[in-house]
Amino acid sequence: MTEAPDPAVVELATKIFDLARQGRTDALVAYVDAGVPASLTNDRGDSLVMLAAYHGHAEAVRALLERGAPADEVNDRGQTPLAGAVFKGETDVIKVLLEGGADPSLGTPSAVDTARMFGKTDLLELFGAH
Repeated sequence: MTEAPDPAVVELATKIFDLARQGRTDALVAYVDAGVPASLTNDRGDSLVMLAAYHGHAEAVRALLERGAPADEVNDRGQTPLAGAVFKGETDVIKVLLEGGADPSLGTPSAVDTARMFGKTDLLELFGAH
């Protein structure tokens, strides 16, 4: 029999995921520096990096990567933060993820596939894909 999660833990995790979505870098970093894993994922496999990237928060993404969060965490739907940033047109986030080692060929669809779907030739060049 599985124990129900502690409501206080669920509430805290929800708050931390919201900080990533909102790009509240200082507060997010304070939690990570206090011991919350930079690689924390929610029940759909979305990492803090994924949520910050998808919502266009380059500085939050950079801060998480600097604290050891993986740039290429794939969620339960096969998506990467880089592909999400391409989909949303978040150029600053794309650059931060690439600097952090994100692989444009990972995920389904990958960042390369997403750039092709939307005719983003500038990003295809950036990814070294033609």
